[in-house]
Amino acid sequence: MQAGDIHTGGHLATTGGLLLSVAKLIKAPFFFVAVGSQANVGGAASAPIVAAAFHPALAPVGVLLAVLGYALGTYCAWFCGLLMQAVAP
Repeated sequence: MQAGDIHTGGHLATTGGLLLSVAKLIKAPFFFVAVGSQANVGGAASAPIVAAAFHPALAPVGVLLAVLGYALGTYCAWFCGLLMQAVAP
């Protein structure tokens, strides 16, 4: 086992735990948890496949969730960069 394997496993465990905790808190259907998790880990290419596994008509929802995740992630990363610049010596 290499250090990268441990890091990846920790990231997946953190992502899964956070998704399940928030889903339970807001009482989200399992469909959104599964598609959100796959969009987070696998990206926009695999989220529609997971959505279509629940029902073929839900594939566009998977695309929408993945693209919105990319858009939100981009702006959150930009904002984090600004915060890191503000506190850098």
